[in-house]
Amino acid sequence: MGEGSARKTYSIEEIEELRSELHKSGKGIRRYQPHRQTNEHLQIISVMNFKGGSGKTTTAAHLAQYLALRGYRVLAIDLDPQASLSALFGQIPETDVGDGETIFGAIRYAGERRDMRDIVRGTYIPNLHIVPGQLELMEFEHETPRALMERQDDGGLFFARISGAIAQVGDAYDIVIIDCPPQLGFLSLSALCAATAVLITVHPQMLDVMSMSQFLNMTGGLLDVVAKAGGTTNYDWMRYLVTRYEPSDGPQTTMVGLMRSIFGSRVLTHPMLKSTAIADAGLTKQTLYEVERQQFTRGTYDRAVEALEQVNGEIEALIKQAWGRS
Repeated sequence: MGEGSARKTYSIEEIEELRSELHKSGKGIRRYQPHRQTNEHLQIISVMNFKGGSGKTTTAAHLAQYLALRGYRVLAIDLDPQASLSALFGQIPETDVGDGETIFGAIRYAGERRDMRDIVRGTYIPNLHIVPGQLELMEFEHETPRALMERQDDGGLFFARISGAIAQVGDAYDIVIIDCPPQLGFLSLSALCAATAVLITVHPQMLDVMSMSQFLNMTGGLLDVVAKAGGTTNYDWMRYLVTRYEPSDGPQTTMVGLMRSIFGSRVLTHPMLKSTAIADAGLTKQTLYEVERQQFTRGTYDRAVEALEQVNGEIEALIKQAWGRS
């Protein structure tokens, strides 16, 4: 506490400890820890887009951190071989992540599969854990066609492997956030089959929306094939998130209006604004929740945080709705 100031700051660890103590000693129906109950199923949210540059990884990182800071137990899974999510969480794929230390270690066809409990890592936020990514994830794309031809289904067909791996640790979490690769391959299809909800990020420009349409058409056809083989895709919700939005850009505003007229309530009410604060934070592999406010113009920082809180708050409401909470 600064001299002459009544303001006291707390670390994340102290906040979580206070939340736990208040939850234990609290009376009535108020809950200080929002952990899911036995009748509330694990929420697995796949964040995806077919085209790079839509803010997919930034969205996944901020959503995972937001939910963890709110007291939920969150597992983030980096399914992208580029491993940008891992880097944002301080896991450098080239030096910190070895062979078999991604989810591939738990879903591989050849060799001994690892238990997910041995792969999950902690982060600097107590309630947030991560399964990092690196280039070895591409091996799943290469091995799956051969396994299908040779009928290697030990451990389940490809579309059931990620959900099976998550089930090994699912009881320890409330929400799983999967950052999917920016292409439609076996990893993405597996994530879609494991998901209970899907969040599709869209940059509001014509080429990006056209790319998304192609992605959805191809995905629908492939999921029909997977369904015939026994895969299931029953989602609690699916939403489109408009990202990198500039309200003063006329063509972007027109495109957002077009999306809302076509997809209706499936487009989240709040868009994520394009912000130099988020871009500058990313240069040092940080999120908006980690940088100091004084690094930016106050208005720039506050507008970005407000947009972020609105988007993530809307997604949190969808999660609560899926659990039957008011």
